[in-house]
Amino acid sequence: MKIVPFAEEHVDAAADLLATRHAQHRAAEPLLPAKVDFRAEIAALLADGATGAFTDGAYVLGKPGAAEHWGPNIRVDTAGHAARDAELLRDVWAKAAAAWFEQGVTEHYALVPATDSSLVDSWFRLEFGAQHAHGVMEVPEREWPRGVREATEDDIEALVAIGPLLSRHQLRSPVFSRHPEQTPDEVRVDVLDDFAHDRVVNLVSESDGRITGNFALSPVEMSDAHTGLARPPRAALLAWAVTDPEIQGSGVGLALTDASFAWARAHGYETMVVDWRVTNLLASRFWPRRGFRTSFLRVHRSISR
Repeated sequence: MKIVPFAEEHVDAAADLLATRHAQHRAAEPLLPAKVDFRAEIAALLADGATGAFTDGAYVLGKPGAAEHWGPNIRVDTAGHAARDAELLRDVWAKAAAAWFEQGVTEHYALVPATDSSLVDSWFRLEFGAQHAHGVMEVPEREWPRGVREATEDDIEALVAIGPLLSRHQLRSPVFSRHPEQTPDEVRVDVLDDFAHDRVVNLVSESDGRITGNFALSPVEMSDAHTGLARPPRAALLAWAVTDPEIQGSGVGLALTDASFAWARAHGYETMVVDWRVTNLLASRFWPRRGFRTSFLRVHRSISR
């Protein structure tokens, strides 16, 4: 087997491999995009500074990610890998990872079709573990629930107050997130940014005059996670979801989810996507029970020097 650094001359062969992988993925999850320019997807990775490895039948391409919270890292996106035989994936990643490691990159991430058990297994046998899940589903019909409404600018301070609850939850076991708890000022920036976009909506649950939950929705085109092969057409993104832990089990999350579906259908969306940490026990059970099917897994490996 001859494995070489990925170069422009490999784009066409890689695009063919990616097209085959995506066709198999769509057979299992037909909500994924049907019209994809696979060559353009790979060329865009190269233009963004991606590097990797290629052999006849497999390739890996990764690009550097922001290091502020995660340290030096490489990201293998949805178009960044494919293999005729999943076992070959392990060989090309080994070649690419050697170069990345020599550059001091110790945090490696990859987005993998969740329905391809052999491909997922190959990443797992490279000592990667599942970290994040992407979910997708058709938008069902729902009546607007009582106690939920669209937020207004009068709710900004209440949204700022409830906002840090999610990052606080993610810091605890078993997530142990590296991202610090959001400060009120950081949350306020996000909330004000939401209100500045007319295509973003914040839904809030209210009980006894107090906001107890907040879901935010937008077009999937505003997502920096659901991109490329993971971006269904005519999809709404459920971008943010937090409820007050003091009222856990009261049905607030269910009401906000139903309101999200009702809002999405009223605005012409046919599909909804969401993502969650698989170690977030609440989220990893809540979203699949609402009907979301796991389309991609983000896997992660931290390599000690």
